Amino acid sequence: MRPELLNPLFAPITVLDGAGPKIAAAAARLFNRPEKQPARLIDLLLHLPHDVIDRRHQPPLDALPREGGAIITIRARVLRHRSPPPHSPAPWRVEVGDDTGNTLTLVYFRARGDWLPRLLPEGEERYISGRLEWYGGRPQMVHPDHVLTPEEFARLPALEPVYPAAAGITSRTIGKLVRQALERLPELPEWLDSALMKSRGWPAFGEALRQVHMPESLQDLQPDSPARQRLAVDELLASQLALALVRHHVKTRHGRALSFTGALQQRILAALPYDLTGAQRRSVAEITTDMARPERMLRLLQGDVGSGKTVVALLAMAAAAEAGAQSVLMAPSDLLARQHFTTIAPLAEQAGLKTVLLTAREKGAKRRDILRQLQEGEVHIAIGTHALFQADVRYADLGLVVVDEQHRFGVHQRLALQEKAQTAADVLVMSATPIPRTLALALYGDMDISRLDEKPPGRQPVKTAVIPVSRATEVMQRLQQAVARGERAYWVCPVVEESDNLPVISAEERFAALQQLLPGKVGLAHGRMKGAARDAVMEDFRQGRISVLVATTVVEVGVDVPEATIIIIENAERFGLAQLHQLRGRVGRGGRAGHCVLLYGEPLSATAAKRLAVMRETDDGFVIAEADLKLRGAGDLLGAKQSGLPQFHTADLAVHAELLALARDDARLVINRDPALQGKRGQALRHLLYLHERDAALPLLSAG
Repeated sequence: MRPELLNPLFAPITVLDGAGPKIAAAAARLFNRPEKQPARLIDLLLHLPHDVIDRRHQPPLDALPREGGAIITIRARVLRHRSPPPHSPAPWRVEVGDDTGNTLTLVYFRARGDWLPRLLPEGEERYISGRLEWYGGRPQMVHPDHVLTPEEFARLPALEPVYPAAAGITSRTIGKLVRQALERLPELPEWLDSALMKSRGWPAFGEALRQVHMPESLQDLQPDSPARQRLAVDELLASQLALALVRHHVKTRHGRALSFTGALQQRILAALPYDLTGAQRRSVAEITTDMARPERMLRLLQGDVGSGKTVVALLAMAAAAEAGAQSVLMAPSDLLARQHFTTIAPLAEQAGLKTVLLTAREKGAKRRDILRQLQEGEVHIAIGTHALFQADVRYADLGLVVVDEQHRFGVHQRLALQEKAQTAADVLVMSATPIPRTLALALYGDMDISRLDEKPPGRQPVKTAVIPVSRATEVMQRLQQAVARGERAYWVCPVVEESDNLPVISAEERFAALQQLLPGKVGLAHGRMKGAARDAVMEDFRQGRISVLVATTVVEVGVDVPEATIIIIENAERFGLAQLHQLRGRVGRGGRAGHCVLLYGEPLSATAAKRLAVMRETDDGFVIAEADLKLRGAGDLLGAKQSGLPQFHTADLAVHAELLALARDDARLVINRDPALQGKRGQALRHLLYLHERDAALPLLSAG
């Protein structure tokens, strides 16, 4: 149960003045609330401002900043109104001036009635605040944020925080609601160590919120300000404490030591057409050492594209089979599950191991037969999707659970998985997305980590070219020549179909253009197609029946066609670094050198230019991940739309890495001293877990 003291913070924002249904709906979208769940006061309080409007400085009209876009406040007299003719689309203009003899024009579109003359009476003085623009060498302000009488202006804060806003809810509205929410903030017990707070000069939680939402200077909003640091460490501690509880729960629950000699592993190694890398051998040793211990394993296997995670997982599953236990490998999609099955089943067969595939597409008598084989212990390895853990699926003796693409599964899913995995099962999770160390700590603080940081022998580096999209016709002609030589290529587009909102070529348009150039040799695959139709196109590409696959990012993870040597990514500036790296990893997998062409739309932003430069300079996924964290920040890197990932509101992992390490150490210390969170600080920390919605781990305290 959530502590009663916190209930006011979890009330819907409709309890506040000015938060009607429309504002509430816009706020719920802005705060990424689940469907039909309202925005709450805590969402407002953790939605921090990113800038301030400083009204202390009021430049005269002869000293306005010459660059456009600056937010300014001026004191001026209303000189004249120039209203547009009836039914004209022209704007309403109001000229204002000051003692310097200079003027500025206020511009209002679609102004109606006598509203503007009443807001800005000619001859009267007003304080006007908004974004300055220069048009034809003259200053203007379109739809000012504030037009106030001297009496009204005196009541405004000298510094007004500016919040990230969205359609239907403005920064000013958010500010008004936040000030009301602060008045309802209860006095909470202190969960941080008092000596740490004193040494760092950190304020209490409530005071930190007030300092950030009612800043006295821009410095109060900086990530290194005492108030921001305090709020960041709270959120990081909540995250690390939840992960530490999961780890403690898993490690203290009864596991079993699996006993094996490595004989089955040797049979698989003998069947491989290559030797393992040093990193693969090291990871296999770390995993099998864990499996041989009586405590349950909880380990992350992190590797770059094509670094050989699947073989490492197979060797772990072979060890489990030799010990008499079954293994499952769960993938996030049907396509990936089938691909794993195609890779693993023949190798497992060399060691005498039986492998089955179980996804939502296995139905009727076939599914019933698979379930019988699993329950009777005839199967050593089951590969599939979430279908592996449905209520009617039972295992004879499940000893190892392998989860692919772990970044799609959060703490809630991790806990559910372990419950399904019976008391004794070890858990190995794999991520094909190289993650910066700070981010790995934030997401996987409950796990031991193995890293595959070497490329398999014979893997050629992919040559990367960065070319403007205006040269796409030239690229298509070069592609035509490559296809004539027998090469295969991906052409990736950011959208499926033409859109009025995005000035980019869609996958359907590009497919039509390439079809004319290479009739009968081009296929189209995207996420809106039915699974079977998409798989058929992929299979045609894999078998060489078509030479070019035009696709969206459906090919991003795991599609394995070793013969493909070229990938062209259109409007590459619209993709994140990690995504570009994943896509590039689709080629150069078969021993032949790969080529990647990044087509970019102009003009290119400074950040996009840096991203493309990083792609040209390195193919090391871990270097790319660190660069991505610096360029985008952790929030974008995590991706709000991916379920299960912790969304950090107050912490910025790009700048708060030191606080994350501090939070991790503190969480482990707390669990060592008070694993049930029963002491005075433990009880306060329960409030923190609920406050940041990391309470999924709390039931573990009573679960034993």
